[in-house]
Amino acid sequence: MLDLVLKNGKIVDGTGNPWYVGDIGIKNGEIAAVGYVDQEADQTIDVGRQVVSPGFIDGHCHSDLLVLDQPTSDFKLLQGVTTEVVGNCGLAPAPFLPATADALRQYVQPVLGSTPWAWNWQSIEGYIETLVRNSASENVATYVAHGALRIAVMGFENRPATAGELARMKSLLEEGMRAGAIGLSIGLLYAPGSYTSQEELAELCSVLPKYDGLLSTHIRGEGNSLIASVKEVIWIAERAGISLHISHLKAAGRINWGQTMTALELIESARARGMDVTCDVYPYTAGSTSMTTILPPWVLEGGIQATLTRLANPQLREQIKSELREEQTTWDNLVCSTGWQSVFVSAVNTSGNKSLEGKHVAQVAAERGGIDPEDVMMDLLLEESGQVSIVYFHMSDDDVREVIRYDRSLIASDSLGCVTGKPHPRSYGTFPRLFAKYVRDDRVLSLEQAVRKVTSFPVQRFKLGKRGLLVPGHKADITVFDPEAFRDTATFEQPIQTPVGLTHVIVGGAMTVRGGRHTGALAGSFLHACSCKTHH
Repeated sequence: MLDLVLKNGKIVDGTGNPWYVGDIGIKNGEIAAVGYVDQEADQTIDVGRQVVSPGFIDGHCHSDLLVLDQPTSDFKLLQGVTTEVVGNCGLAPAPFLPATADALRQYVQPVLGSTPWAWNWQSIEGYIETLVRNSASENVATYVAHGALRIAVMGFENRPATAGELARMKSLLEEGMRAGAIGLSIGLLYAPGSYTSQEELAELCSVLPKYDGLLSTHIRGEGNSLIASVKEVIWIAERAGISLHISHLKAAGRINWGQTMTALELIESARARGMDVTCDVYPYTAGSTSMTTILPPWVLEGGIQATLTRLANPQLREQIKSELREEQTTWDNLVCSTGWQSVFVSAVNTSGNKSLEGKHVAQVAAERGGIDPEDVMMDLLLEESGQVSIVYFHMSDDDVREVIRYDRSLIASDSLGCVTGKPHPRSYGTFPRLFAKYVRDDRVLSLEQAVRKVTSFPVQRFKLGKRGLLVPGHKADITVFDPEAFRDTATFEQPIQTPVGLTHVIVGGAMTVRGGRHTGALAGSFLHACSCKTHH
């Protein structure tokens, strides 16, 4: 007796092979039968030639706190997502040590969001144990985050780590890997990650081979320094003898459009030498991050409070303004090449500036009496205690299309944990947009290629065990959607809108979305990377 049978589906099994019509039988949270299934079942659903796919894997997002705060994860489940990978870009809520607790909170808040409840962990292992204990609707895997390690050991100091500090960071990384993390993430755009040399990072990564850990990288620059930044992380991974995954590969700023092809050639060249290098991409031409990333790196030394003190200093403000108005060689000055009309305020911390959400900085400058946009940016950061999220329009659709088409790229949302205000629509629309725009409308990918990029490929890349394929013995994480109707409705103007065309989502055998509605089921697991153990 099976628990559930899905009848007459258009089965897209995750391998990239052509779809076929068949049934899926589920028993005890696993796929028991595929093809023609005539066994009795407690429940049978005729899906009527809708696509039956493995559950989608969001391989790069920032739901580290959101999955605890909103365990039903409606905005992801209603896109067909059954697993999220967190701890990206060097940003994570652990280790959360008393001496640097405030600094870490302020560091992650614009990207991970804030919580009304206290964080009850200190170690990375403690955070993972919290994920294990708290039921959620989706599965979660995590990296150890380099920025959080550096803050725990040396705060926001802009200097090389001492031998003792590096040993401490290696110890914390090892503890996280033993606890089940899938690897190390670095965010070299963000202070304090930006203060770290490639040699120091290679030495830190020497911990990873023992655990077959992956290095995931938000590279140092995605604009003028894109190619040098890609070369840097390939050098680090090659030096350490580890696998490399380049996050949200893009060319930012009009003068850099087209450089993604050179970046992809670098990846291919590394693979030809025997290196395991891949990347991910989100299907939009705008990114989203913290407003503090606009500032020159020296302004961020010492953490948020030190930054705000500098922003309040008239002489330093003038220095910041002059630097922002010129191209830079040591850091990516994206506003110089992209313009303030491309920087939109997406979320603020206080009610006083809520009316600015959805407006670009140049517009706010005009509304505030024509003051300089640099002053608007610095004033906003002061008014909001540094907690401002932005959406940044700086990419070409041709570049996005090329990276999506690239065989070694997978698709991920890079959604922030801050989903208030006017969040980037990728939080609500990434996966249906892939199928609506890049499969159905633009025909960049076939249906089968797109499914592979969000199912079996990320499972293989992140070592997530027996899921991502519709084969007997694998976990019953399954997404059912109408291939002609599945599309995003979230826009930059109205981003908090759920997609249409999604029918059912099954997580670990539990019907979690039925008929397009979340059932409230909390059947997700923490995915332990080292031995692909699963903890409920």
